[in-house]
Amino acid sequence: MKLNLKYNFLTIYNLLLKKFGPQNWWPGDSREEIIIGAILTQNTNWKNVEKSISKLKSNNLIDFSHLAKINEQKLAEIIRSSGYYNQKARRLKLVTDFFTSHPLQVLDNIPTTLLRKDLMAIKGIGPETADSILLYAFNRPVFVIDAYTERIFNRLGFWDKEMSYKDAQSLLMENLEPDVKLFNEFHALLVKLGKEYCKKIPQCFQCELQTMCAYIK
Repeated sequence: MKLNLKYNFLTIYNLLLKKFGPQNWWPGDSREEIIIGAILTQNTNWKNVEKSISKLKSNNLIDFSHLAKINEQKLAEIIRSSGYYNQKARRLKLVTDFFTSHPLQVLDNIPTTLLRKDLMAIKGIGPETADSILLYAFNRPVFVIDAYTERIFNRLGFWDKEMSYKDAQSLLMENLEPDVKLFNEFHALLVKLGKEYCKKIPQCFQCELQTMCAYIK
């Protein structure tokens, strides 16, 4: 069964890579920017995040030492375009507190399971955000399970809607090599597929995976 799953997952990956090409994720000029982006992208689309990132850059705030000094209300106004801006400003301040007291270079030496636990202890950081930070900012081989991934693999028939985040992640990670580049590209390609074809109302007959998909059979 595991061999079949590994074959199927790699087939999906290769079909999507052939269709869409490399996605070059995660967009960001620094690890700080990636971490900030992971907070801002909660419950919104990336276009809104880009506007906030641009404003943060113009205010020289893609830097935890600078974020630590800014007033929370002023920060909220700067990131208004990302939605839930008061909540996200508070979360950014909490994340800033963590990373100013735990420098990135020190965290690089902490085992992934412990670092994940530390990240999820920060209020407002759940499994998806923590794993995005681990994969994209710390280059740890952790597969991110987001709404697109859940929808796609549910429709393909690999799991049902009730499967937990942990179980879905384990299914993928136990049947793929623990490779940062693979997990990075695979996740990005799934997001691309979810946005282009596997939408809430899917466009199945334009999808590269239609012959493998239980949803249209």
